[in-house]
Amino acid sequence: MRYVSTRGRAPAWGFRAVTLAGLASDGGLYVPDAWPTLSKAEIAALAGLSYVETAVRVMMPFVGDALTEDELRSLCAQAYGRFAHDAVTPLVQLDHRHWLLELFHGPTLAFKDVALQLLGLLFERFLAGTDQKLTVIGATSGDTGSAAIDALAGRDGVEVFMLHPKGRVSEVQRRQMTTVLAPNVHNIAVGGASFDDTQALVKAMFNAQARGGGPLAHLTLSAVNSINWARLMAQIVYYFYAAVRLGGPDREIAFSVPTGNFGDVFAGYAAARMGLPVAKLIVATNVNDILHRALSAGDYSAHGVVATPTPSMDIQVSSNFERLLFDLNGGDGGALAGQMAGFEASKAMQLTNAQREGASALLVSARVDVDDMAMAMRWAYDRAGQVIDPHTAIGLSAARSSDLDVPVVTLATAHPAKFPDAVERATGVRPPLPSRLGDLFERHERYETLPASFDAVAGYIAETAAR
Repeated sequence: MRYVSTRGRAPAWGFRAVTLAGLASDGGLYVPDAWPTLSKAEIAALAGLSYVETAVRVMMPFVGDALTEDELRSLCAQAYGRFAHDAVTPLVQLDHRHWLLELFHGPTLAFKDVALQLLGLLFERFLAGTDQKLTVIGATSGDTGSAAIDALAGRDGVEVFMLHPKGRVSEVQRRQMTTVLAPNVHNIAVGGASFDDTQALVKAMFNAQARGGGPLAHLTLSAVNSINWARLMAQIVYYFYAAVRLGGPDREIAFSVPTGNFGDVFAGYAAARMGLPVAKLIVATNVNDILHRALSAGDYSAHGVVATPTPSMDIQVSSNFERLLFDLNGGDGGALAGQMAGFEASKAMQLTNAQREGASALLVSARVDVDDMAMAMRWAYDRAGQVIDPHTAIGLSAARSSDLDVPVVTLATAHPAKFPDAVERATGVRPPLPSRLGDLFERHERYETLPASFDAVAGYIAETAAR
């Protein structure tokens, strides 16, 4: 398996290299040069398998010769052995048509754990026996930061710098990052910034290094955001795991995905490209609705970010959407590079007719406001006895407004205790933290506050990484 950049000018690499690199040197994102496929019989054979065995069968084609099957199985067993539920990503039925896929049973209570627990082990495995050191730089709208820090804290050969927009993540999300005091973990609160601003800083640092300059030129940078292909690869697994438990591949299943950065949706798209019979992927956005506008009207233009009770979705530049556009372009990296250069200059872009038509074959979208989010939370609690977080509620609202006549699985992306105020306002119930995080509010915090400036952030990383 080889991986190519969505912008067509970076060298094609194998799985190990793209995992350690994250972003391509031309500013693009890595994708497989061809989609592996599973036959109907191979998908049917996943029924009854454990999550670990499902993961091995789904991911092995992407890994190539970077790992043996036994090595991948061992890493998956370690990664998912830390989850609080033996099924790892269990299904919960809400009514005759709707289901939740609970993705929050990992150590930091969010779906990011499913991928990042494995990614941390992949970094360690690929660095073992070398003198290579990685400086991981990431931006988070809340959940990626805590999941990445948990996965990488104390690991040899890796130093982590995580940026979050100051005051725009929940207190639980912030404390899950800033109370990890491992010496290789550094948290940066970026003042006066949105997630898009912090993500732009991270990309600028990678791009400066790719050009051979900047204050971080002496470091080997890597990414844990969903720009890293290995993260998306791991997320493909739970689409297969859920579908075969609801009758796949003999019937189609639809998935509703609350999204901001489009990574989770693209993992579902990849599952469909691999042969999973997906009826539709419902792209559920909050009022920061660039993806809904792009898919429904072809208008991919960034507006100002509005702060909402769903901070992980308060995004107007969805990095992984580029991967979809590349696939819909037939893998024409040169054409997409021009299209993305125009977007980066103007923050506005119109999808081509071919891109819109290609997307509509599988993707539909919905914009959910705060009132509809709260109504979905109340419905889940009153009618099904389920307390859900606000992000999951965005997905559930979109799912319930659809007219699909197949089972619809909403991805439950975070534990409700991560957003207790929003949950309590909607349902009257204040969800407690699981016992393993019960002392979170008594732990000491450690982080730096810096302005939203390339020089300030890059300079701090350069100085700190050199110690």
